[in-house]
Amino acid sequence: MVTAVMATCLGIALIAVVAHDVFDALFHHRGAGILSGAVMRTTWRGFRRASVRRRSLLPLAGPFALVAVIATWLVLLVTGWALVLWPHIIDGFRFDPGAASGEATLVDAVYVSLVTLATLGFGDITPAAGWLKVVLPLESLIGLGLLTATVSWLLSIHPALSRRRSLAYEISLLRRAEADLRVFALGDAVSEGGLSELTSRLVAVERDLTAWPIAYYFAEADERFSLPVAMPYLLDLATRGAAPELPPAVRLRAVMLSDAIDDFAATTAARSRSVDGGDTVAILRSYASDHLVEPEPVEPPVVRSWARSTKETGGA
Repeated sequence: MVTAVMATCLGIALIAVVAHDVFDALFHHRGAGILSGAVMRTTWRGFRRASVRRRSLLPLAGPFALVAVIATWLVLLVTGWALVLWPHIIDGFRFDPGAASGEATLVDAVYVSLVTLATLGFGDITPAAGWLKVVLPLESLIGLGLLTATVSWLLSIHPALSRRRSLAYEISLLRRAEADLRVFALGDAVSEGGLSELTSRLVAVERDLTAWPIAYYFAEADERFSLPVAMPYLLDLATRGAAPELPPAVRLRAVMLSDAIDDFAATTAARSRSVDGGDTVAILRSYASDHLVEPEPVEPPVVRSWARSTKETGGA
């Protein structure tokens, strides 16, 4: 009797833990529960250690973390419901001829829990007690809800990753163009609009990281699409844009971009325990180190400003 009560209480506790964690991961503003966050971090650390010698393994960390979180939810739900059903396997269920084992085995309870959660319902073991006829359909609904929620989670993460890769690639192209043309990317109305666009897109990426912390653990194989590589140049661009000789509108947009970078760095440090705190420069350096990338050092610009270039060329 005591064993049955303990099994039931433990099962209910496991179901409650998973339900709370799923809610936090999919609907709460934190974007991750305690359980799912621990699974993500553990998976990331394992892949990061393995990737020190083989960098190509790190981009697999994010997908594996996603699968690990979903698998953890499923295993704990199946186990929780199995513990609830275990004491009632013999008295509460009707077995097809040859299906009964003669005793209340945990294997039978796991089997019933698994086929019910998966909404398969083979029919060889069916509920006989009235309350079980209500509880088992409830478990099926939870399984169906979990399936729908995880699919929605997957579909939401993909656009967030695309926005981040797109921003990193645009920053990479801007840096390359500035170096190739040997002119500043700042100083006219176009640069004002460019800084505004970069700020808006970085804010969107920061909000994505807030809503979907698991996006942090998706590393990029191609450094052109890696935000940890691109962020130091973006910070340098914002710093140069605040220079006193530039137009006030450009300086305003540059300060806004700098503030957005500070917020992104703070969110990165708060969302991942792998990133150390400190000022923005230190956090971005730690962010890059955690992703096993080394941003190119940002050298003091030796190129001509847009205004000087235009004056010397007669406005051509």
